[in-house]
Amino acid sequence: MRTATDLRELAEEAGRELEDAPATDILRWAAETFGKRFCVTSSMEDAVVAHLASRVFPGVDVVFLDTGYHFPETIGTRDAVEAVMDVNVITLTPRQTVAEQDAQYGPKLHERDPDRCCALRKVAPLREGLTGYDAWATGLRRDESPTRAGTPVVGWDEKREKVKVSPIARWTQEDVDTYVAEHGVLTNPLLWDGYPSIGCAPCTRRVAPGEDARAGRWAGSGKTECGLHG
Repeated sequence: MRTATDLRELAEEAGRELEDAPATDILRWAAETFGKRFCVTSSMEDAVVAHLASRVFPGVDVVFLDTGYHFPETIGTRDAVEAVMDVNVITLTPRQTVAEQDAQYGPKLHERDPDRCCALRKVAPLREGLTGYDAWATGLRRDESPTRAGTPVVGWDEKREKVKVSPIARWTQEDVDTYVAEHGVLTNPLLWDGYPSIGCAPCTRRVAPGEDARAGRWAGSGKTECGLHG
């Protein structure tokens, strides 16, 4: 078992050494370094990182957060990924159902206090779900938003004391689209229906032409991140 200090040093060294490495090399490093204590997380917006990881680590754990508020298309994408890819999909759920949360906090908490809702239905379940891992991979990209512009390909997740791997951090949307087309990667059908960034249904709207890709997330609230990456 590595200590938090060991993991931090590993992350910092790998972040420097792998900055210019292909995504598969970054994931191969993670698989070889952490084995079964490494997982991929996916929002099921697309399965690009899961597909990349499955090429170097067949049977890799793919962790999905089922908040209880997802679009049916998102759940369908998860089920399709589980059916056709060489991965082990693990679905995490909050401690409370939506009905139980409504009973304690009142209905539509996502409208009145979206940060609290995300903390209960995303941040806490992921923290608990990552307990058995030393490292986790995300699909974060630097071009997605100003808050993600400094994302390292391998970094240290101080909040969870884990190595955080972002193998496609340097990719552009064009790179993603090219990879999807070349490999026939599963994507959420909502991506082709005006939703370039997909979260929980009550907090996600279609994006108008010319708007930022993440403009449909928590529109009008000033909120830009759910707390998983900040």
